[in-house]
This record gives sequence, C-alpha cells and structure tokens, in this order.
Amino acid sequence: MEKELTNAVKAIKTAILESQCRAAKGVNKEQLSLYFGIGRYVSEHSRKGFWGTGAIEQISERLQKELPGLRGFSSENIKKMRCFYEEWQPCFDKSVATATDLEKIEFRSPLAVDLVDSETVQTKLLLPEIRQPSATELKFEEFISVSFTHHMEILHKTHEISERIFYIHQTFINQWDKYALRDILKADLYHHQGELANNFSKTMPNKKSALKAIEMFKDEYLLDFINVEELGERDKADIDERVVEQEIIHNVKNFIMTFGHDFAFVGNQYHLEIFGHDQYPDLLFYNRELAALVAVELKKGEFKPAYLGQLSAYLRILDDKVKKPFENPSIGIILCKQADKNFVEYLIQGYENPMGVATYKTAEDVRKVLPSEEELAKAME
Repeated sequence: MEKELTNAVKAIKTAILESQCRAAKGVNKEQLSLYFGIGRYVSEHSRKGFWGTGAIEQISERLQKELPGLRGFSSENIKKMRCFYEEWQPCFDKSVATATDLEKIEFRSPLAVDLVDSETVQTKLLLPEIRQPSATELKFEEFISVSFTHHMEILHKTHEISERIFYIHQTFINQWDKYALRDILKADLYHHQGELANNFSKTMPNKKSALKAIEMFKDEYLLDFINVEELGERDKADIDERVVEQEIIHNVKNFIMTFGHDFAFVGNQYHLEIFGHDQYPDLLFYNRELAALVAVELKKGEFKPAYLGQLSAYLRILDDKVKKPFENPSIGIILCKQADKNFVEYLIQGYENPMGVATYKTAEDVRKVLPSEEELAKAME
C-alpha cells in the first residue's frame, strides 16, 4: 500500500509540474486536460484498484508537503476531478479514456518521450489531450472554454447530458461568473427555456424577469390572420412590411393572443425624438407581468445584422424618454421571415439591451406548404 501511494504521489506530482508549465499561459484546456487525466487515474485505482479507505486524503496531504503552496488539490477537489472524468468520459473518444491502450493516446507533453522510469505509463495517462467529443451536440470549443469550477457547478446541479450541454453553451456565450451560473441553475433555466434567440439572461438585471421573458416569447409565430396581397414591384419589401403592420393593427386582438398574455397595445409607428432625430418603432406594447415596454420591429425578409443596431437605438430612447422609473428596461423583438438562430445568437450577445429575434408565418406561407385539393384527392384515392 505504501509503495502504491508513493507511486501515485510521484505520478501526480510530475503531471502537475508539467501541466503548470503549459498552463502558465492561461490556457484553460490544459487545466481541464490535467484534471481529466487525474480524475481517470484516481477513478481506476479507487473504484477498481486496491486503494484503501483514506487513500485520496493521504495523497492530497503528501502532495501539499512535496509541493508547498500547491492549491486546488485538496482531497475534496481530487474527488471532484474523479467525478469530472466519470461523468464526461462516455462523451469523449474511448481511446482517450482507456488506460490500457497507450498507442492510441495523444499527448502534448514534450517531456513524455523522456519518461522512462516506472512512472512513465502513469504520468502519460495523467496528461492526455482532450479530444473532440463523440457527442456531436457538445461543442468542443465551448467545453474547454468553461472553467473547472463552472463544470463542477453544472455537474452537481444537473443529470442529463443535454441539460449539461445547454448550460455549457449558455455559460460560454453569456460569460457568466460562477455566481450568475448558480442563480441560473437554481432557476432551472433549462426546463423553462424557449427557442427564441435572445440575450435576456445577460442583459436583464433580474434573473426571474429574464426567465419570464424567455418563457413568454416564442421563436416562431403563426400570423395566419395576415393575407398579404400582390402589390407590384416598387419598394416591394418595404411596402410588404407596412402591409404586415397594418394587418396586425387591424387584428391587434388576434396578434396579442398569439404573442402572449398580459400585453397591452401602446401604438404603431410610435414617435420617438432625440437630439432632433425622429425614430418610429413599428409596434409598441406594454407587458404587465414583465413591467416593461416591448418594441416589435417587422421585417419582411431574412434577418440582417443591421436590424439589431436599429432596435437597440429604439430601446435606448424608450428607456431614456418613455420608460417610467418603476418599470424594467424595455425589451425589443425582431419579427422576420427567416433567421439563422446560431448567427443571431452570436451577434445579439454584443448588445446591452434585452432583445430577441423570432420568425413568423402568414396565411400565404401556410398555404404554400399545404397540399392542393387535387393532391389531397389523389392521396385519398
């Protein structure tokens, strides 16, 4: 037992020293690689091997003595590394996760070829390069960009792989610190999320309000009460947007029922003025539950990045000139015919105003995807 503990301390110590040289550049991937490797080593020896009770505590104590000032390697943290490996190992290449097949393991340590003593195998196994995960929905860049502390917060509060991937993605794009992440996990954002591309979690001061907004707005709206007619070629896109707007005004009750609950219509082409410049948001609502103004911009075509800048300007003026002191920051929604959610989600994080981008379909769009009467008759035959 003593010899096994000595070998364990020496192997982990060597791996720590080598990893610290690389991690000095602040590369988060190096730390995760080290912790993944140590977690694997500890898992295989404590779960399947012959380490006795208290072995991890003894290893931690001796590491502290041999590397004075070492932080992050308490017995509790070493157990967290084991948990980190055991929870994520199924998602990564088995060649990285199997300790018996050295030929398939890729190492970044330049010293690995020089390790020829009895600890060579152990040390190599502690310094793997984490490879592309086999779970296609898990984005490798996001995984290695999230700190170990964040990973452990997520692992301790979630159970499903899809849920963990969701929080890793949201932490990556929103740059949450661990306290913000804890609040989000406590609020159970995963089970309250919508599909709307938005930045609510990042920009709204109250997390409960952010969750309400995420739940409230959809990623696509069926405006089947709108029937846009053929209007000629002159400024067709602009004319169509105005027609859509007028159709919504004439059917504002239907629109509000489609849009959500507790909305009150304030006006269309609402006049805003700042420094002599006039601005006109397409539609303006007030939501009682969110205690916020909601500006809606209608776009006939595909989403364009410039729409976010335009909407952000409207929200800035609304907050300065229209919003009451007791109300929350104004929210903006862009409604367009098409939008690449990943592209929108990437861009929208650069704005400080709460915004979302959704798509809509009209009666004309629905008719296009429905079979004709002849096709239905033929199918029935």
